[in-house]
Amino acid sequence: MNRIVFCLCFLVSALGAWSGTQAQALLPTQPLDRIVAVADDDVILQSELDAAVANVLNQYRANPQQLPPRDVLERQVLESLIMLRLQVARARDTGIRVSDADVDQAVQRVAENNKMTVDQLRGSLARDHLSYEDFRGHLRDQILVQRLQQRVVQSQSNVSDSEVDILLASNSLKSGEVHLQHILIGLPNGADASQIAAARAKADEVVAKVAAGMDFTTAAIQYSSAQDALQGGDLGWRRYDEVPEAFANLVEGMKPGEVSQPLRGPSGFHIVKLVDKRAEGKQVVTEYHARHILIKVNELTTSADAKKTLEDIRHRIVDEHQDFAALAKKDSQDPATASAGGDMGWFPIDQYGSSVANVVATLKDGEISQPFQSDLGWHVLQLEGTRQQDRTQEMRREQARDVIRNRKAEQAYEDFLRQLRSEAFVEIRLPGAESKPEADKPAP
Repeated sequence: MNRIVFCLCFLVSALGAWSGTQAQALLPTQPLDRIVAVADDDVILQSELDAAVANVLNQYRANPQQLPPRDVLERQVLESLIMLRLQVARARDTGIRVSDADVDQAVQRVAENNKMTVDQLRGSLARDHLSYEDFRGHLRDQILVQRLQQRVVQSQSNVSDSEVDILLASNSLKSGEVHLQHILIGLPNGADASQIAAARAKADEVVAKVAAGMDFTTAAIQYSSAQDALQGGDLGWRRYDEVPEAFANLVEGMKPGEVSQPLRGPSGFHIVKLVDKRAEGKQVVTEYHARHILIKVNELTTSADAKKTLEDIRHRIVDEHQDFAALAKKDSQDPATASAGGDMGWFPIDQYGSSVANVVATLKDGEISQPFQSDLGWHVLQLEGTRQQDRTQEMRREQARDVIRNRKAEQAYEDFLRQLRSEAFVEIRLPGAESKPEADKPAP
């Protein structure tokens, strides 16, 4: 489900592309003065909300006019914080755990994405007066939520071959990609006629404002109740049939720059903008044939020990001319390839993740890599060869499977979040927006 759009709160996702400006939003807070929300057994403090709002203000510093009034922004950000806390709590309650090693690897990825070492990242955080432990805590929460999402959708997004066959036979699988933005005018579960009419009227009003010249991104930030509102409702580039199913037929007849009329969906009224579209041609890809040896990192084997083991194995292969396949059968801890001498078969560059992709792209035929780390542990890899392969038909079938899976997964997690919010005890104590406990109030 590598193309599923999961609606993580903006606070967490912002950590993936760290910058000094964003870091300022997480500066040590002022003395805690009051609670602004209660979410089940957790609380959100005014200082936490202030820091999160500051993060948004920094992101839109060049275009502050796109943001809604301060009180509306605070309520949007507070709702994001509430949903983050509820997801983290549910993940922990259902037994999901994140080890220190998992967090270490996440920190390493953030550092690499910013072209830094971990020590340089720590130094950057320190210069911005940001606690390294707080930073790790945010990453830990992000991983918890990701794993919760995977657990929720895994059992509900299985796709059978017959479903793929039916979709392909229908000739409704469209080629190409589209870049979309959307606005959601939310409805509560079990909305009555007056609530539906009010939401429809608000959606019509937003469409009229956009038609009169209001920037769509600004409208999304100010009016959308979707989790991605503060990102301007941007859904990014998706293959044509990876857009939510309710949008598919609507988008097909739109032109770039066009904005739809409100479309009723399970969670409310959607307004969609087609930012751009692009065609998809023949799918010729470079495939790689490689072998690898894996030593896993776990409670009994540290990262340093795993790396040292592979350094010794590589020495035996390169300097003592021992057979790679024989050593893979003997020492590799990858059950899928060890018995085949570490043979990974032919694969596109991204099949085994970014760590393998980054290494295999630098090797020549027959060359053996230095030990490198992935989420699974430490590897040594030998490139056997490369080839150009026409995978148009295979990729079309994979596309059909992904389309069905993603639609199921997105709907499953949206339903899960709505139920999670509706079942939670939530009390808002934000000045001007105080509410009674919302134990039965659904998510927008």
